[in-house]
This record gives sequence, C-alpha cells and structure tokens, in this order.
Amino acid sequence: MGAIGGLTILIILAVILLWLIITNIRIVPEATAFVIERLGKYKETWNAGLHLKVPIIETVARKVSLKEQVLDFPPQPVITKDNVIISLDSVVFCKVFDPQLYTYGVDNPLSGLQNLAATTLRNIIGDMELDQTLTSRDEINRRMQLTLDEATDPWGLKVTRVEIKNITPPEEIEEVMTKQMRAERERRQTVLEAQAHQEAVVARAEGDKQAKILSAEAERDAQIALAEGRARSIELVYEAEAKGLERLKNANVSDTVLKLKGLEALKNVSDGRATKIFMPSDITGLVSSLGVASEALGIGDYTPIDRSEKPSVHPEIDPCCDDDEKSAGAKEAAYTSAIINRDVASHVHR
Repeated sequence: MGAIGGLTILIILAVILLWLIITNIRIVPEATAFVIERLGKYKETWNAGLHLKVPIIETVARKVSLKEQVLDFPPQPVITKDNVIISLDSVVFCKVFDPQLYTYGVDNPLSGLQNLAATTLRNIIGDMELDQTLTSRDEINRRMQLTLDEATDPWGLKVTRVEIKNITPPEEIEEVMTKQMRAERERRQTVLEAQAHQEAVVARAEGDKQAKILSAEAERDAQIALAEGRARSIELVYEAEAKGLERLKNANVSDTVLKLKGLEALKNVSDGRATKIFMPSDITGLVSSLGVASEALGIGDYTPIDRSEKPSVHPEIDPCCDDDEKSAGAKEAAYTSAIINRDVASHVHR
C-alpha cells in the first residue's frame, strides 16, 4: 500500500509539472511584443515566436502592438493670432519602437499623446492669423509632427505623420468668407471679360489694319500695272508710227502719192460732221494737179474757175500805205488767199 501511495503521488506531481509547463508556454504573434517581469522587475521583451515562462516567478507585464496606429482625436477649439476661435480636427499616426519605454515611460501613452497634440496645436495656431491658418496646412502638419515626435521619444513612440483633417471657423466668419469668395470670383470674371474684350478689339483692329494695308497694296499694284500698260501701249504706238515713217522714208514715195493721200484725208474731213474746217493754203494747186484723182475719190467734178472774177470779199487795206511796196505785197497775198478759199469751197460743196 505504501508503494502504491508513493507512485500515485509521483504521478500527480508529474501531471502537475506537465500542466505547469504546458500552461507557461507562450507564442508571441507577429508585430507584437511581450514585456516580461520577474518578481515584479523588468526582465526582457519577447518578440514573435515560441517562449517558455517560468511559472509563478515570471509574468507577462504587457502585450504591446508594434503596428502603426491611427489616432483620430476629437476637434479642439483654438484661437488664432487675430482672435478668431476655430475648431481643428487632427489625425496622428504613430507606432511603438521600444516596448519597454512604452510600458514604463508613461502611464497612458495614447492619452498623453492626445493632450500633447492639443497643446502643440494651440501653440502653432496661436502664431498664425486665420487666412494663414486656412492656407498653411502643410506647415502646421510639419511643425506638429516634429514637435510630437521629439516629445514622445521617452515614451517609446514614433510619430510618423500628422494631418489636419478639418478646420471649422465660426458661422459668421464662414458667411463673410463666402461673400468674399463670391466677390473675388465676380472680380475675376469681370477681369477675364475685360481682357477678352480687349483682345477681341485689338484683334479686330489688327485685322482692319491688315485689310487696309493689303487693299492699299493691291490698289497700288493695280495703278502701277495700269500705268505700265499705258506707257507700254503709248510706246508701241509711237514705235509703230516711227516704223511707218521710216518705211515711208525708205520707200521714196513720190509727190503724186503724197498729194493723193492728202485728198483722201480731205475727203474724210469733208464728211459733213465737222462745223469748222481749216484748209491748207496750197489746196488749189493740189486739186488742179490731181483733177482726175479727185473725181476718183468722189470729191466732185473739177471745173476750172474764172480767176478773173473777183472775190466778194476784199481785204481791207490801209489807205495811208497804198504807195508802199509792202502794202502792195500784202494786197496781192490777201487777194490770192481769197481766191483759193473760194475755189476750195466750191469743190467741197460739189
């Protein structure tokens, strides 16, 4: 009986020991760390893997996640440099880089980070005016990230990024901003319309200018071409006349042919259209020498005229000069001219 009792005790002790070993085996997941204390004092940090804890003596003080955490803090009222109260909603990204510091550095690291973010945000916004705050989000994010990262190093936290999610000014400020935005857009629209009108006017003026220049150039070219054409035509006419005279000169035309051409011209002159006709002084001799030719040309039958008949018109002679030789010559010339004119008139009317 005593042997059986001793064996039973040994079995019980073995079972208890096995149970203690099994219950003190710890598997640490990935991106997680266990902070181990031995008899209430920090001993070590377990990373991902299989670990065996000494029963009763060692305890797991804290399980720490090494993943990056996103902390969305509630909106914080802050006052700008120009005394405008606005509400800012920030988001902080952080992760634990030292589980020991995170466990023993501060009692509640995340709450401490939230309060630190609020005070830092107030300090940064307090140095800015409202307009600068609305347009400087990147600057605010950068300054907050540097300040929080430096302040949380003793807590084992690494602040990787800070973002300002919302900036909410008071309602009256929003109304003023809306009116200002509307006025600015209307001003831009007016400026754009004025610029477009100016460009259109300038383009239209440039077009009119070019059109007038082209029209003037075309008219100038046309006038030049017309003048050149006229000059060329006159030149050709005179060249033709010169060639004709040169050919007549080279042909040695007789006086008879020239007189015949004169009668042809006289026929064209006496066609009854002209009101006045000026006749050459030697027309009588011309008609006398070409009687036959005048009949052929249709001027009229030639009949000798009695030159003894005195003309009805006598030239007036100064009586003071009757004995003068020059006066006698003048009377003879006037008498001869009157006879010739009478003969020509007679032939023309026939």
